[in-house]
Amino acid sequence: MDALARLPDGSLGKAYVTWLERCGVTPDTREPVHYIDDPELAYVMQRYRECHDFYHCICNLPVNVESELAVKCFEFANLGLPMTGLAALFGPLRLTPQKRARLFSEYVPWALKCGGTARSLITVYWEERWEQNVDDIKKELGLWDPPEARWSKPLSEAKLAAEKRAQKPRGEA
Repeated sequence: MDALARLPDGSLGKAYVTWLERCGVTPDTREPVHYIDDPELAYVMQRYRECHDFYHCICNLPVNVESELAVKCFEFANLGLPMTGLAALFGPLRLTPQKRARLFSEYVPWALKCGGTARSLITVYWEERWEQNVDDIKKELGLWDPPEARWSKPLSEAKLAAEKRAQKPRGEA
C-alpha cells in the first residue's frame, strides 16, 4: 500500500489508497468464497469479490448503504450476477424514504446505463494498472461518474493520510 501511496495523483494506485483511507477499509477483509464446489466458479466469485472495491474506487463511491446499492445495480447491469440484482432489489428497504427516492431517481439510472454500456469489468486486471491515469481507464472502459456521493470522511483527510503513508521509508510496515 505504501508503494501505491507514492504514485502520482490521478493514478489508479493513488486513487485506491485514498479511497481506502477515506472509507476506513483495507483490501484484506474479504472472506474466501464458501459453498461453491466447482473450482472455476469459485474463482470467478472470489475475483468478483476482490474487484468489488475497485468498482467503488473507480466510480468514486463510498461504503454506505446508498452507495453500496448503486454499485450493486451497476454490477448487475455490467456483470449480470443474480446476487447483485437481488441485493439491488431488496436492499433499498433498509433506506429512509428520502435516501430511497434519491437512489431510484439518481443512482439507479446512472448505474443501469453506465454499467450496461461499459466494458465488462470482471475481465479487468486492476492490479496491473496501478500507474495508469484513472480518467484514461474510465474512458477506455466506458465509465463516467455517478451523481455526487455523501462521504463520511472529507477527501482532504484521506489525501493527508495517504501522503503520510507515502512518506514512510520503504520496507517499514
